Amino acid sequence: MSWFLPPGVSTYAADIDRLYYIILVITGVVFILTEALLIYFLIRYRKRDGGRAEYSHGNTKAEVIWTAIPFVIVVALGLMSKGLWDEVKDPAHLPTDGYEIAVSARQFEWEARYPGSDGTLGTDADFTTVNRIHVPVNRPVVIHLTAEDVIHSFSVYDFRVKQDAVPGMTIRFWFEVTEPGEYELGCAELCGFGHYSMGGTVIVLSEPEFQAWEAERIALHEGSTRQVAAAQPDEEDQ
Repeated sequence: MSWFLPPGVSTYAADIDRLYYIILVITGVVFILTEALLIYFLIRYRKRDGGRAEYSHGNTKAEVIWTAIPFVIVVALGLMSKGLWDEVKDPAHLPTDGYEIAVSARQFEWEARYPGSDGTLGTDADFTTVNRIHVPVNRPVVIHLTAEDVIHSFSVYDFRVKQDAVPGMTIRFWFEVTEPGEYELGCAELCGFGHYSMGGTVIVLSEPEFQAWEAERIALHEGSTRQVAAAQPDEEDQ
């Protein structure tokens, strides 16, 4: 079901959409009822010649009802969303077999850091890309999100992912994409004059394509590292 949202292409997108539409229907019904009552009262109690206003100090029963019903609805929605929130946001629910990528946000670009030939993120073997994040399809991806300057927000609507990046914090979240393709990455937090230009692309590849791309990037990184290492003695001699 996709009335207003783009089709979801992550494993938990359908659950998020379902909860969204439940809330949309409830708020829509409440809006229509309240507006209908407002119009009715405007007509029913409009000013008339010879009419006199009646003053009321309230109705305890009516107040209890219109307070209790929203309370029950809000609590029910909170309970319904608790499991989904934990699945998406709780660090304890991060996939243990996820492919890890460190994403750093700064004005006005996204830098992605991948584990290199040693398979460990955060070493000299890591390689980086800017504004183009490659991930494998049908495989959990765990993002280590940081911000270098101000608050940003990692947002891919097709994945139903939105996570703020806060300076001084590393926030982990995950997604698993179910359809290969290219998806728009945007910053959903006003982050400065160039906020409008802070865009990127998440490129979802099949597993063989991703492995080939990863091997190519590792080879390029190791080649450039060897060139730098070979040039260092000459610079010291100078």
